[in-house]
Amino acid sequence: MMRAARYYGKEDIRVEQIPQPSILPGQIKVSLSRQKRITKESIPVTLGHEFSGVISEVGPGVKGFEVGQPCAVQPTVFCGHCAACNSHAEHVCHTGGFVGLSGGGGGLSEAVCVRATHVFPLPQNLSLEIGALVEPLSVAWHAMSAAPEISSNSKVVIEGGGPIGLAMILCLRAKGVSEIIVSEVATSRQNFAKQFGATRVVNPIKEDLNDVVLGLTDGMGADVVFDCAGVPASIKSACNVVKTKGTVVNVAIWEKEIPFNPNWVTWKESAYKSVLGYTPEDFQAVIDNLASGAIEPSLMITKKIKLENIVEDGIKALIHDKDHQVKVLVDMHAE
Repeated sequence: MMRAARYYGKEDIRVEQIPQPSILPGQIKVSLSRQKRITKESIPVTLGHEFSGVISEVGPGVKGFEVGQPCAVQPTVFCGHCAACNSHAEHVCHTGGFVGLSGGGGGLSEAVCVRATHVFPLPQNLSLEIGALVEPLSVAWHAMSAAPEISSNSKVVIEGGGPIGLAMILCLRAKGVSEIIVSEVATSRQNFAKQFGATRVVNPIKEDLNDVVLGLTDGMGADVVFDCAGVPASIKSACNVVKTKGTVVNVAIWEKEIPFNPNWVTWKESAYKSVLGYTPEDFQAVIDNLASGAIEPSLMITKKIKLENIVEDGIKALIHDKDHQVKVLVDMHAE
């Protein structure tokens, strides 16, 4: 048996004893250390899709891995036979999801069995705490793939200074981008953005973002805008501040339909693109940049808790104190 945080429904998360997962051919069993639809599982499901751990068992047919290796896990769940999967785009599988959200176990447990293809050994110089940040950083790294024109000379705007917006700053800096403008209304998140390396932080309630961007770009506008806020005002703002033939990248997940006027980008012949999740290549790129020191994400960890306190110190903290929290780390072995 093992401990796991299980989701039963709205405002109902319980830490319970559940059976240890059984390993299948092609899988690896990972003992969790730090954490952070196709399954057809119904609630309760084990939570946790941002996690690292140590390989505790290697399944039949798996080669190249050893028990005791520290690793990060790409939690993508996919069917393997839909049009998306057949196009090597498993991250947008038509019936896919994520380990720890859609079933299939989760990182908020003492062990989980996952596809060997989605297990990434961590270099010796990376801690398991940093390994738990590979997943959110990979979201940001994948977003950059939608704007391959990004270079060290690019002028980039990020709408929203939440966890993914902050991860965008770190990834853009690793790419050598020197001009990063962040639009954020919360004072605490503005401070985070400065600490993470934004060159200019704008409160759009007090300043006109468009005026600021035009002033910093000789009237041209931003080369690329990443919308990580996911609110109606941010999408229009992003389209306003992007330059002619520039690129707006939607990174946010939207809760409901909103008004969108294609003319916002049509008159500039700018591009509007959306991204979802990440690929194995993104995961490996993030790990390589972490190992080299190009990405230094330790400031993302704003709190560490033990599993038994997941509701009060974790979930509720992210709900009621979200402007002061970036990532809450759950230590599965904390006493």
